[in-house]
Amino acid sequence: MEFTLKTTFNTTAKQIYKAWLSTQGHTKMTGGEAFVSDKVGDPFTAWDGYIKGENLVLEPYHKIVQSWRTDNFKENEDDSQIEVILSETDCVTELTLIHSKVPEDGEHYIQGWQEHYFEPMKAYFEP
Repeated sequence: MEFTLKTTFNTTAKQIYKAWLSTQGHTKMTGGEAFVSDKVGDPFTAWDGYIKGENLVLEPYHKIVQSWRTDNFKENEDDSQIEVILSETDCVTELTLIHSKVPEDGEHYIQGWQEHYFEPMKAYFEP
C-alpha cells in the first residue's frame, strides 16, 4: 500500500528540514519525544519510541527519505518508507509526504500523519 499527502506551512523549507532532522526540533514540532540525526545511515526514533527507522537519503532543505516502522508492524513485515519533499515559494513550503511499502492494514497511518505531524507542525511553525 502507498499513499501521498500534501500540506503547506508558512515557513521555509530549511526550517522544516532542520527541525525534522534534529532531536530537539522534531520533539518540539510533534510533541512526542524523538531522537533524530541529520546523517545518512543513522537510526531515529519518534513519538516516544513508537516510530523507528533510518535515514536513507538526505538532500538538504529539499528531500528526506527514511525507512519507517511502528510498534504495530508485525515482526515479519518489512519497514515501510517515507519520502518528504519540500518545495518553497515566498516563505511558504509545500510538504509532500509519500509513504510506501505500508502494511495492508496501515490505512490508519494517513490520519496519524495529519493528527500527530501536520497539525502540531502547523501550531509549531505558525504560532
